[in-house]
Amino acid sequence: MALLLAPMSASFADAPVMLAQLAIERRVIIRVPLVAPPRAGRPAPPPPVPQEWDEKKGPRCIAIRSIRSAALGARNSVDLILTNSQRYRARFAKRCRAADFYAGFYIEPTADGSLCAGRDDIQARSGMACEVDSFRRLVPDR
Repeated sequence: MALLLAPMSASFADAPVMLAQLAIERRVIIRVPLVAPPRAGRPAPPPPVPQEWDEKKGPRCIAIRSIRSAALGARNSVDLILTNSQRYRARFAKRCRAADFYAGFYIEPTADGSLCAGRDDIQARSGMACEVDSFRRLVPDR
């Protein structure tokens, strides 16, 4: 966007022309909370039976708008819980630890609205960023 600025004078032909450029940027970051523990003052629900998960082949990308919350997974992964109650495990490189994401994390939306393995990062609230290596679909182990 260019703005044309000219000082006020009797004749615009004599006025010097000054140009300026204005850039407007917008940045959106989506915060993904971990599954919340019970709050103080409220009766705690009975402890859930530990669920074992079996990993299956997952997609390359997941729609960001479908991510509802997350849970800490294995040592170097975070489990994403989608709006349709499906679960996917986002695996990171070995240098990234799931413990770094204990307070939730941020995802920057992309042009296609997807979080993709091998392309996108998940940012911990502490500032650490980890690239998603792969997604695995989680199904309850019987």
